[in-house]
Amino acid sequence: MKPAAPRNGAQEIELKLALPTSDPSSLARQLARTPLLARRKATQQNLHNVYYDTPEQLLRQQRVALRIRRVGSEAQPQWLQTLKTGGRSDSALAQRGEWEVPVPGAALSRAALKATPWSGIDPDGHVFAALAPCFETRFARTTWLVRRRDGSVVEVALDIGQIAAGDKTTPICELELELLSGQPAALFDIARQIAQTLAVLPLTASKSERGYALAQDGVDLALRAQPPTLTPDMSLPEAAQRVLREMFYQFTANLNALRSSEDAEVVHQARVGWRRFKSALRLFKPVLALDALPTWQALQTLLSFLGELRDLDVARIDTLPPLADDYMAGDARRAAAWQAMTQALLDAASLQRKSVRYALQEPAVGAVLLEIAQWLEGLSVLSRPGDAAVERNVSLRPWARRRIVRLHEQLKLARKEAGSPESLHRVRILAKRLRYGIEALLPLLPKRRKKRWYGQATRLQSSLGATRDVMQAGVLVARLEADRALVEFLRGVAVGQARQG
Repeated sequence: MKPAAPRNGAQEIELKLALPTSDPSSLARQLARTPLLARRKATQQNLHNVYYDTPEQLLRQQRVALRIRRVGSEAQPQWLQTLKTGGRSDSALAQRGEWEVPVPGAALSRAALKATPWSGIDPDGHVFAALAPCFETRFARTTWLVRRRDGSVVEVALDIGQIAAGDKTTPICELELELLSGQPAALFDIARQIAQTLAVLPLTASKSERGYALAQDGVDLALRAQPPTLTPDMSLPEAAQRVLREMFYQFTANLNALRSSEDAEVVHQARVGWRRFKSALRLFKPVLALDALPTWQALQTLLSFLGELRDLDVARIDTLPPLADDYMAGDARRAAAWQAMTQALLDAASLQRKSVRYALQEPAVGAVLLEIAQWLEGLSVLSRPGDAAVERNVSLRPWARRRIVRLHEQLKLARKEAGSPESLHRVRILAKRLRYGIEALLPLLPKRRKKRWYGQATRLQSSLGATRDVMQAGVLVARLEADRALVEFLRGVAVGQARQG
């Protein structure tokens, strides 16, 4: 992990954690009983924040947040104005500029922005004149101060409340670990101690980002892949870190959304994020120091539950509806059997979604995710002994091209040898790896080749996947003890598609 920059009044370094619990009211008591905090005095505050922006959201576009905070009661309030700038959007470890000053009341003060970067954002005052409230946060904060023997000091803050934008609300239930002095590693050390007994999830979105999302009806939407921009002058360590961090972020962001979202696409994108992450680990394997990569054995139950839920969603939403008319064909008995099967699949998916949420409440899950997040923050790339081609300063563009060519050759060979269901499954997996690899390294690859190979991989994955989905739907329907004729019909469709393929 990189050493921390010198602490000053204008820098905030914190680690955010979501708390996937069914009973937020007991969290303060649970935290107070943890060995880390058991003998430390807690402080309580009620905080009310109003966030401002222009109608065009100019501040949001520049990753800037401006708020007025009321501390204490309405009868005896204290007012603070805070400007926050910068910060990555793909990591729970946030490092941002922060300027917070007392102000006399609930109104914004331009004078309080003089010692901040505001003049670069708004040199002529037009932006300030256009500012208006856009959303609010209200929460109870319980804080503990942790002083460690290594000299680091961390504030642990539990926030329970809600974000409001007009008549829309979304809950706040999170921990913020802020580094007051020392190295960022202290934040992960403390987080892991908490995660031994309390379920946590790395949280990337700040309260202000969630407030904007709420105002635009975008809370808990599925997060799709957003591959980072890579340039030829980057080092391999930097490229690997950027690619892997974005993929892990896609996975954890969708896990957070799954806590309350009923959208099947959130499940799908969580699995996509994890598969992309594993695929990129293979892609960068020759140059990654994987010895320090944490084992994710504790994630297996969660990943299995996600896979089962995705199979149910694909069957009931994508695979089976286009086949309904062909099966029912105006027959009332068949129509009744199809309707019963559809309801059974919906019930099974609902039950499976609960299983996923229960799995997210296992402390071991959050502990592993924290370990992976810390590994990503300190990612290093090392040469393997005896491999002269793998060097820390290797040119990124030629390296990327070699890796994609190798994946393409593996896919070509697998296609030549394909015949059995097992070999076809391998073709599908390799097609997926090639597609993910091209997406990750897109700016570094020859234009014509990447377009042609990407199209081939996508078509292969889709065609083989469609056949697999029908077969899987038949298996699921059989497990639900559906009408035997319906099960046989689905098996026949699967066999027909396989022969056609």
